[in-house]
Amino acid sequence: MKIIDMHCDTILGLLEKEQKYQDVSLYANDLCVDIQKLKAGDYLIQNFALFTDQKTLEIPEQQTMKLMDMYYRMLEENQEYIAPVLRYDDIERNAKDGKLSAMLTLEDGGVVFDDLAMLRNYYRLGVRMIALTWNYENGIGFPNLSINDMGTDYKQANFFQRVDTVNGLTDFGIDYIREMEHLGMIIDVSHLNDAGFYDVLDYTTKPFVASHSNARSICPVARNMSDDMILELAKRGGVMGINFCGDFLALHDQENGPSRISDMIEQIKYIKNLAGIDVIGLGTDFDGINSELEIKDASQMAKLAQALKEEGFSEEEIEKIFYKNVLRVYKEVLK
Repeated sequence: MKIIDMHCDTILGLLEKEQKYQDVSLYANDLCVDIQKLKAGDYLIQNFALFTDQKTLEIPEQQTMKLMDMYYRMLEENQEYIAPVLRYDDIERNAKDGKLSAMLTLEDGGVVFDDLAMLRNYYRLGVRMIALTWNYENGIGFPNLSINDMGTDYKQANFFQRVDTVNGLTDFGIDYIREMEHLGMIIDVSHLNDAGFYDVLDYTTKPFVASHSNARSICPVARNMSDDMILELAKRGGVMGINFCGDFLALHDQENGPSRISDMIEQIKYIKNLAGIDVIGLGTDFDGINSELEIKDASQMAKLAQALKEEGFSEEEIEKIFYKNVLRVYKEVLK
Protein backbone atom coordinates (compact mmCIF):
# COMPACT_ATOMS: atom_id res chain seq x y z
CA MET A 1 0.00 0.00 0.00
CA LYS A 2 1.60 3.25 -1.14
CA ILE A 3 1.54 6.19 1.29
CA ILE A 4 1.65 9.97 1.04
CA ASP A 5 2.11 11.81 4.33
CA MET A 6 1.40 15.53 4.03
CA HIS A 7 3.21 16.62 7.21
CA CYS A 8 6.17 15.72 9.41
CA ASP A 9 8.66 17.81 11.43
CA THR A 10 11.66 15.54 10.92
CA ILE A 11 13.92 18.23 9.46
CA LEU A 12 13.58 20.30 12.63
CA GLY A 13 14.36 17.20 14.67
CA LEU A 14 17.54 16.65 12.68
CA LEU A 15 18.60 20.29 13.00
CA GLU A 16 18.09 20.20 16.77
CA LYS A 17 20.25 17.09 16.99
CA GLU A 18 23.00 18.74 14.96
CA GLN A 19 22.89 21.83 17.16
CA LYS A 20 23.53 19.51 20.12
CA TYR A 21 26.60 18.18 18.27
CA GLN A 22 24.95 14.86 17.52
CA ASP A 23 25.38 12.97 14.27
CA VAL A 24 22.42 13.36 11.94
CA SER A 25 21.15 11.08 9.21
CA LEU A 26 17.99 10.96 7.15
CA TYR A 27 18.82 7.40 6.17
CA ALA A 28 18.63 5.97 9.72
CA ASN A 29 17.82 7.77 12.97
CA ASP A 30 15.79 7.45 16.19
CA LEU A 31 13.03 9.77 14.95
CA CYS A 32 9.70 8.64 13.50
CA VAL A 33 10.79 9.29 9.92
CA ASP A 34 13.90 8.15 8.08
CA ILE A 35 14.53 6.53 4.72
CA GLN A 36 14.67 3.02 6.12
CA LYS A 37 11.30 3.48 7.82
CA LEU A 38 9.78 5.13 4.73
CA LYS A 39 10.91 2.24 2.54
CA ALA A 40 9.58 -0.30 5.04
CA GLY A 41 6.25 1.55 5.02
CA ASP A 42 6.15 1.60 1.20
CA TYR A 43 5.89 5.39 1.01
CA LEU A 44 5.43 7.19 -2.28
CA ILE A 45 5.89 10.76 -0.97
CA GLN A 46 6.89 12.28 2.36
CA ASN A 47 6.25 15.99 2.83
CA PHE A 48 8.96 17.62 4.94
CA ALA A 49 7.90 20.79 6.75
CA LEU A 50 10.27 23.61 7.61
CA PHE A 51 8.77 24.83 10.88
CA THR A 52 9.76 28.30 12.05
CA ASP A 53 8.66 29.64 15.43
CA GLN A 54 8.55 33.31 14.52
CA LYS A 55 8.09 34.74 18.01
CA THR A 56 10.97 33.04 19.84
CA LEU A 57 13.70 33.58 17.25
CA GLU A 58 15.62 36.80 16.76
CA ILE A 59 15.83 36.28 12.99
CA PRO A 60 13.12 33.72 12.08
CA GLU A 61 14.03 33.60 8.39
CA GLN A 62 17.57 32.54 9.30
CA GLN A 63 16.10 29.48 11.01
CA THR A 64 14.07 28.70 7.89
CA MET A 65 17.24 28.85 5.80
CA LYS A 66 19.05 26.53 8.24
CA LEU A 67 16.19 24.07 7.96
CA MET A 68 16.23 24.30 4.18
CA ASP A 69 19.98 23.67 4.19
CA MET A 70 19.43 20.58 6.36
CA TYR A 71 16.73 19.32 3.98
CA TYR A 72 18.91 19.65 0.89
CA ARG A 73 22.00 18.24 2.59
CA MET A 74 19.98 15.18 3.60
CA LEU A 75 18.64 14.74 0.05
CA GLU A 76 22.14 15.10 -1.41
CA GLU A 77 23.55 12.51 0.98
CA ASN A 78 20.76 10.08 0.07
CA GLN A 79 20.16 10.86 -3.59
CA GLU A 80 20.19 7.19 -4.55
CA TYR A 81 17.09 6.68 -2.37
CA ILE A 82 15.10 9.92 -2.40
CA ALA A 83 14.57 12.89 -4.74
CA PRO A 84 12.61 16.16 -4.57
CA VAL A 85 9.24 16.91 -6.13
CA LEU A 86 9.09 20.18 -8.07
CA ARG A 87 6.49 19.17 -10.67
CA TYR A 88 3.94 16.38 -10.75
CA ASP A 89 5.98 14.48 -13.33
CA ASP A 90 8.79 14.20 -10.76
CA ILE A 91 6.60 11.89 -8.66
CA GLU A 92 6.17 9.46 -11.53
CA ARG A 93 9.82 9.68 -12.54
CA ASN A 94 11.07 9.09 -9.00
CA ALA A 95 8.80 6.07 -8.60
CA LYS A 96 10.00 4.67 -11.92
CA ASP A 97 13.60 5.11 -10.73
CA GLY A 98 12.83 3.28 -7.49
CA LYS A 99 13.20 6.41 -5.36
CA LEU A 100 11.07 7.99 -2.65
CA SER A 101 9.73 11.47 -3.36
CA ALA A 102 10.24 14.38 -0.97
CA MET A 103 8.06 17.50 -1.02
CA LEU A 104 9.32 20.64 0.70
CA THR A 105 6.75 22.62 2.70
CA LEU A 106 6.67 25.62 5.03
CA GLU A 107 4.86 25.64 8.36
CA ASP A 108 4.03 29.30 8.96
CA GLY A 109 4.06 31.07 5.63
CA GLY A 110 4.78 34.38 7.34
CA VAL A 111 8.54 34.00 6.79
CA VAL A 112 8.39 36.19 3.68
CA PHE A 113 8.87 39.72 5.11
CA ASP A 114 5.31 40.47 3.88
CA ASP A 115 6.77 40.46 0.39
CA LEU A 116 5.50 38.40 -2.55
CA ALA A 117 9.00 38.46 -4.01
CA MET A 118 10.08 36.28 -1.09
CA LEU A 119 7.17 33.92 -1.71
CA ARG A 120 8.34 33.53 -5.29
CA ASN A 121 11.89 32.94 -4.04
CA TYR A 122 10.68 30.14 -1.77
CA TYR A 123 9.03 28.61 -4.82
CA ARG A 124 12.34 28.85 -6.69
CA LEU A 125 14.00 27.13 -3.72
CA GLY A 126 11.65 24.18 -4.07
CA VAL A 127 8.78 24.86 -1.66
CA ARG A 128 5.54 23.42 -3.02
CA MET A 129 3.13 23.59 -0.06
CA ILE A 130 2.69 26.28 2.61
CA ALA A 131 0.69 26.27 5.85
CA LEU A 132 -0.38 29.90 5.95
CA THR A 133 -0.09 30.27 9.73
CA TRP A 134 1.13 28.42 12.80
CA ASN A 135 -0.01 29.43 16.28
CA TYR A 136 0.67 33.15 15.87
CA GLU A 137 -0.92 35.98 13.94
CA ASN A 138 1.27 36.88 10.96
CA GLY A 139 1.13 39.12 7.90
CA ILE A 140 -1.15 36.61 6.15
CA GLY A 141 -3.82 35.92 8.74
CA PHE A 142 -4.72 34.45 12.11
CA PRO A 143 -4.72 31.03 13.78
CA ASN A 144 -7.46 29.63 16.00
CA LEU A 145 -5.10 28.63 18.82
CA SER A 146 -3.06 31.78 19.27
CA ILE A 147 -0.06 31.47 21.55
CA ASN A 148 -0.25 35.26 21.90
CA ASP A 149 -3.26 34.64 24.18
CA MET A 150 -1.60 32.10 26.41
CA GLY A 151 -0.38 34.61 28.97
CA THR A 152 -3.92 35.71 29.77
CA ASP A 153 -6.38 32.89 29.21
CA TYR A 154 -4.42 29.79 28.24
CA LYS A 155 -5.61 28.04 31.41
CA GLN A 156 -9.25 28.86 30.83
CA ALA A 157 -11.33 25.82 30.03
CA ASN A 158 -12.53 27.11 26.66
CA PHE A 159 -9.14 28.18 25.26
CA PHE A 160 -8.67 25.12 23.07
CA GLN A 161 -12.29 25.21 21.92
CA ARG A 162 -12.47 28.90 21.03
CA VAL A 163 -12.62 29.57 17.29
CA ASP A 164 -12.09 32.84 15.45
CA THR A 165 -14.82 33.53 12.92
CA VAL A 166 -14.08 37.26 12.67
CA ASN A 167 -10.47 37.93 11.65
CA GLY A 168 -10.01 36.87 8.04
CA LEU A 169 -6.96 37.00 5.81
CA THR A 170 -5.20 40.34 5.49
CA ASP A 171 -5.09 42.12 2.14
CA PHE A 172 -1.55 40.79 1.80
CA GLY A 173 -2.81 37.31 2.70
CA ILE A 174 -5.32 37.43 -0.14
CA ASP A 175 -2.59 38.47 -2.57
CA TYR A 176 -0.40 35.71 -1.11
CA ILE A 177 -2.84 32.86 -1.78
CA ARG A 178 -3.61 34.17 -5.25
CA GLU A 179 0.11 34.18 -6.03
CA MET A 180 0.42 30.65 -4.62
CA GLU A 181 -2.26 29.47 -7.03
CA HIS A 182 -0.56 31.27 -9.91
CA LEU A 183 2.77 29.61 -9.12
CA GLY A 184 1.33 26.14 -8.61
CA MET A 185 1.84 25.91 -4.83
CA ILE A 186 -0.53 23.97 -2.58
CA ILE A 187 -2.33 26.08 0.01
CA ASP A 188 -2.48 24.46 3.46
CA VAL A 189 -5.11 25.71 5.94
CA SER A 190 -4.08 23.65 8.97
CA HIS A 191 -3.67 26.04 11.94
CA LEU A 192 -5.58 28.78 10.08
CA ASN A 193 -8.66 30.16 11.84
CA ASP A 194 -12.21 29.63 10.60
CA ALA A 195 -12.56 33.10 9.06
CA GLY A 196 -9.30 32.61 7.17
CA PHE A 197 -10.48 29.24 5.87
CA TYR A 198 -13.54 30.81 4.29
CA ASP A 199 -11.41 33.56 2.76
CA VAL A 200 -9.23 30.87 1.13
CA LEU A 201 -12.44 29.34 -0.18
CA ASP A 202 -13.66 32.68 -1.54
CA TYR A 203 -10.43 33.93 -3.10
CA THR A 204 -9.13 30.73 -4.74
CA THR A 205 -10.41 28.30 -7.32
CA LYS A 206 -8.20 25.20 -7.07
CA PRO A 207 -8.23 22.43 -4.46
CA PHE A 208 -6.35 23.12 -1.24
CA VAL A 209 -5.52 20.99 1.80
CA ALA A 210 -5.60 20.89 5.57
CA SER A 211 -2.39 18.89 5.81
CA HIS A 212 -2.73 17.76 9.44
CA SER A 213 -6.20 18.43 10.88
CA ASN A 214 -9.05 16.27 12.17
CA ALA A 215 -12.81 16.63 12.68
CA ARG A 216 -13.91 19.06 15.40
CA SER A 217 -17.17 17.19 15.96
CA ILE A 218 -15.23 14.15 17.20
CA CYS A 219 -12.51 16.08 19.05
CA PRO A 220 -13.73 19.62 19.83
CA VAL A 221 -10.50 21.58 19.69
CA ALA A 222 -10.19 24.69 17.56
CA ARG A 223 -7.25 23.23 15.61
CA ASN A 224 -9.65 20.75 14.04
CA MET A 225 -12.17 21.48 11.29
CA SER A 226 -15.90 22.08 11.64
CA ASP A 227 -18.37 19.95 9.69
CA ASP A 228 -19.10 22.82 7.30
CA MET A 229 -15.40 23.40 6.65
CA ILE A 230 -14.92 19.70 5.86
CA LEU A 231 -17.90 19.74 3.52
CA GLU A 232 -16.63 22.86 1.72
CA LEU A 233 -13.15 21.37 1.45
CA ALA A 234 -14.67 18.24 -0.11
CA LYS A 235 -16.74 20.29 -2.58
CA ARG A 236 -13.54 22.05 -3.68
CA GLY A 237 -11.83 18.70 -4.24
CA GLY A 238 -9.38 19.22 -1.39
CA VAL A 239 -8.05 16.81 1.22
CA MET A 240 -7.54 16.81 4.99
CA GLY A 241 -4.73 14.76 6.50
CA ILE A 242 -5.56 12.74 9.61
CA ASN A 243 -3.31 14.10 12.37
CA PHE A 244 -1.87 11.45 14.70
CA CYS A 245 -1.63 13.84 17.68
CA GLY A 246 -3.64 12.24 20.47
CA ASP A 247 -5.06 15.58 21.62
CA PHE A 248 -6.50 16.23 18.15
CA LEU A 249 -7.89 12.70 17.71
CA ALA A 250 -10.02 12.45 20.87
CA LEU A 251 -10.64 14.13 24.19
CA HIS A 252 -8.38 12.95 27.04
CA ASP A 253 -8.18 13.60 30.75
CA GLN A 254 -4.58 14.81 30.47
CA GLU A 255 -2.45 16.81 28.04
CA ASN A 256 -0.44 14.83 25.48
CA GLY A 257 -3.01 12.06 25.44
CA PRO A 258 -2.22 8.80 23.66
CA SER A 259 -2.43 8.47 19.88
CA ARG A 260 -4.62 5.42 19.28
CA ILE A 261 -5.57 3.65 16.08
CA SER A 262 -9.15 3.26 17.31
CA ASP A 263 -9.48 7.05 17.53
CA MET A 264 -8.07 7.43 14.02
CA ILE A 265 -10.72 4.99 12.80
CA GLU A 266 -13.48 6.99 14.50
CA GLN A 267 -12.23 10.16 12.84
CA ILE A 268 -12.06 8.53 9.42
CA LYS A 269 -15.50 6.93 9.72
CA TYR A 270 -17.06 10.22 10.77
CA ILE A 271 -15.46 12.21 7.96
CA LYS A 272 -16.38 9.57 5.38
CA ASN A 273 -20.04 9.56 6.49
CA LEU A 274 -20.11 13.36 6.52
CA ALA A 275 -18.32 14.32 3.32
CA GLY A 276 -17.22 11.17 1.51
CA ILE A 277 -14.04 9.15 1.26
CA ASP A 278 -12.39 11.47 -1.29
CA VAL A 279 -11.61 14.22 1.26
CA ILE A 280 -9.51 12.01 3.57
CA GLY A 281 -5.72 11.72 3.50
CA LEU A 282 -2.85 11.39 5.98
CA GLY A 283 -0.88 14.08 7.78
CA THR A 284 0.77 12.25 10.65
CA ASP A 285 2.66 15.19 12.23
CA PHE A 286 5.40 12.67 13.02
CA ASP A 287 8.33 14.19 14.94
CA GLY A 288 6.18 17.20 15.80
CA ILE A 289 3.91 15.68 18.48
CA ASN A 290 4.47 14.45 22.02
CA SER A 291 1.77 11.76 22.14
CA GLU A 292 2.45 8.17 23.07
CA LEU A 293 2.12 6.62 19.63
CA GLU A 294 0.43 3.31 18.88
CA ILE A 295 1.82 3.67 15.34
CA LYS A 296 5.39 4.31 16.45
CA ASP A 297 6.86 5.50 13.17
CA ALA A 298 6.56 5.49 9.39
CA SER A 299 7.38 1.78 9.14
CA GLN A 300 4.20 0.80 11.00
CA MET A 301 1.49 2.34 8.83
CA ALA A 302 0.23 -1.11 7.84
CA LYS A 303 -1.38 -1.24 11.29
CA LEU A 304 -3.81 1.48 10.23
CA ALA A 305 -4.51 -0.20 6.91
CA GLN A 306 -5.29 -3.48 8.67
CA ALA A 307 -7.58 -1.75 11.18
CA LEU A 308 -9.47 -0.03 8.36
CA LYS A 309 -9.87 -3.35 6.57
CA GLU A 310 -11.26 -4.93 9.73
CA GLU A 311 -13.76 -2.05 9.98
CA GLY A 312 -15.10 -2.86 6.53
CA PHE A 313 -13.25 -0.33 4.39
CA SER A 314 -12.58 -1.61 0.88
CA GLU A 315 -9.13 -1.81 -0.66
CA GLU A 316 -9.98 1.09 -2.97
CA GLU A 317 -11.13 3.24 -0.02
CA ILE A 318 -7.95 2.53 1.92
CA GLU A 319 -5.82 3.38 -1.12
CA LYS A 320 -7.67 6.68 -1.46
CA ILE A 321 -6.96 7.54 2.17
CA PHE A 322 -3.34 6.42 2.03
CA TYR A 323 -2.31 8.16 -1.19
CA LYS A 324 -4.76 8.45 -4.08
CA ASN A 325 -6.74 11.44 -2.80
CA VAL A 326 -3.64 13.50 -2.06
CA LEU A 327 -2.04 12.47 -5.34
CA ARG A 328 -5.12 13.76 -7.18
CA VAL A 329 -4.71 17.19 -5.55
CA TYR A 330 -0.99 17.27 -6.34
CA LYS A 331 -1.70 16.42 -9.96
CA GLU A 332 -4.24 19.24 -10.26
CA VAL A 333 -2.24 21.97 -8.51
CA LEU A 334 1.46 21.33 -9.20
CA LYS A 335 2.75 22.66 -12.52
